[in-house]
Amino acid sequence: MTSYAEYVEQIAKLQSLAEAARKDELSGAIQKIKDLMQQYGITVEDLSSGTRSKPAKAKGTVAAQFENPETGETWTGRGRAPRWLDGKDKEQFRIAN
Repeated sequence: MTSYAEYVEQIAKLQSLAEAARKDELSGAIQKIKDLMQQYGITVEDLSSGTRSKPAKAKGTVAAQFENPETGETWTGRGRAPRWLDGKDKEQFRIAN
């Protein structure tokens, strides 16, 4: 039966073999990339400015559109309506621009 120490030794050997194989494959991959870049005239700048998604719009505050004259509470008109508007015509509470 194989002991723990023997497994650790085998793991170390396999890790060094894996790292050597990675280095060999990595140099080949880099060369392929360089060849393709030269063939198609691609620069590093082309890669960095390629097809990135647009930056998200900055979230700002939305102006209040409705106000409760009794309490001064406001509502933007987005999301769930506040309780003070339940059963009432919200146009009565619209803030004049």
